[in-house]
Amino acid sequence: MKDWMKQIPASELKTYEKAGFMGEAKIGERAALIVVDVTYGFTGSEGLSIEEAIAEFGPACGPVSWETMPRIAKLINLFRELKRPVIYTRSHMYNNLFAGKATKSTRSLSPEPKFNEFPPQIMPRADEWILEKTRASVFFQTPMASYLVQNCIDTVVVCGVSTSGCVRASTVDCFSHGFNTIVVDDCCFDRSQFAHCANLFDIHAKYGTVVSLHELEALMLGRQIKA
Repeated sequence: MKDWMKQIPASELKTYEKAGFMGEAKIGERAALIVVDVTYGFTGSEGLSIEEAIAEFGPACGPVSWETMPRIAKLINLFRELKRPVIYTRSHMYNNLFAGKATKSTRSLSPEPKFNEFPPQIMPRADEWILEKTRASVFFQTPMASYLVQNCIDTVVVCGVSTSGCVRASTVDCFSHGFNTIVVDDCCFDRSQFAHCANLFDIHAKYGTVVSLHELEALMLGRQIKA
């Protein structure tokens, strides 16, 4: 059983499974990867504690960001090797991202440049699209859906931050637009482990399929998944 599933009461897991909510992973012929908001504003600088990271940037997730980073880099490289599209997103205006929910200490109409910089481990290539967004979902008032349709994408793989925020919002909208949606659990992170687990459970039950990087590699490379 996946670690995040262990946080869900067994009786509730059984109820969802009986109701037919928990689906199996499938992947289409033309997949694209969306790397959601993995910038310093949501990670903080490497080596900082969570308290230090939040002092640097209010939305930062701290150490868990850097624990996840090597797996995100490996996922990006997988798509590059298979010559599949890799799309990056970042927040055009942080103040709009959470609207009235941000406090004065975290609001900023024009975040400092480093906020939207990508760490070198996952730096976009010159030919990879960086989508600027103003709300949680990568689809809200952006050309994302048009881009995916024009490129005949049938499966969208999602990773990034935060699991309970922009990853979840983007996944729900991706599902709503009719795309087969996969979330890579160990390539997502959140400032709250509870929120991370609960949202992966909800996404897997209703809006997409949640798999590990190992499982996704097997799916994309046509290998049998091994535990």
